[in-house]
Amino acid sequence: MASAGGLTRRRGGGRVAGAEDNDDSRVSSPVSRNGSSLDNRVPETSFTSSENGHKIAFDPRDISETEERSKQPKLTLMEEVLLLGLKDKQGYLSFWNENISYALRGCIVIELALRGRISMQKDSSRRRFPLADRVIEVVDDTLTGEVLLDEALKIMKSSEKMSVNSWIDLLSGETWNLMKIGYQLKQVRERLAKGLVDKGILRTEKRNFLLFDMATHPVADGGAKDDLHRRVRNVCSSRTVILPANAWLPEDVEFRYLRTITMVCAAYAANVLENALVTMSHEARERAFAQVDELLAEYSQWPFARRAGGSQAIGANLAQAINDEVNKSKDRELQMEIVAACLSVFTRLDSLL
Repeated sequence: MASAGGLTRRRGGGRVAGAEDNDDSRVSSPVSRNGSSLDNRVPETSFTSSENGHKIAFDPRDISETEERSKQPKLTLMEEVLLLGLKDKQGYLSFWNENISYALRGCIVIELALRGRISMQKDSSRRRFPLADRVIEVVDDTLTGEVLLDEALKIMKSSEKMSVNSWIDLLSGETWNLMKIGYQLKQVRERLAKGLVDKGILRTEKRNFLLFDMATHPVADGGAKDDLHRRVRNVCSSRTVILPANAWLPEDVEFRYLRTITMVCAAYAANVLENALVTMSHEARERAFAQVDELLAEYSQWPFARRAGGSQAIGANLAQAINDEVNKSKDRELQMEIVAACLSVFTRLDSLL
């Protein structure tokens, strides 16, 4: 048996009725005199002592990870863009869409910045260079729990410091440098789809395409996609944009409005935005695309060139809402600069020229 001052393994319940009293091979949970288990006590430090002298160990990182996850939306930017592009019943993306892979890598960089893992290098001389050519660095190498984000974070941590544009190119495999071809993230779309399967939003099926079989991922729970469509139409057509709290975008998520604007611009760059606007009339869709053009132009520079309502008086409150979010996090301006830099890269994609 463990000594009174040593560590003991906690078990879910007390000793089994009828077990022999001298059976020392079992370690049961300590029980107070009134018969209530002490398992419900919440430890406050990594090692805490109970009333009977036993030490209880726990990993404080579990608590910090839970607190961080509560401040993040259920879906990452990459998953939202992929979900907008997926065909509901068929479960695959358009074979002719060449922009989504590059846009997804840009979303990975943006997501790492919004989560406080990377930022622009703090150097006053960086302002001489365009946003996309400014160097970024890892400021927090704590894992996020999202496989793709953690893989990209490890690559950035172990590599030399490079610019925003260079990182998006390398993660996409757009390089002639054979020494850096290993930086490419492989099978991003398939891995994102499997992540959405794990979250209960998609399901996996095998589909025959005459010459080969391919795993497809039709929508299993349409709630997430319906919410995405509502948010996109809200940003693109409403005079006052209101983002009600729900399971997909809780009230305490950081940068709720900036995240939504970034998602809409990334979907535009990935050529999947139109899927959310199919229920709108032709004229309304044209106005929506014009609105996204303005948003992309305004938020692809730093500081953000916010205008109240723009030329179409759509989203009149967006400027103030995002200004409030940025002002609440003055110490994270270098990370907001990365968001603007990635959006500036999106403006140069062929689909937007």
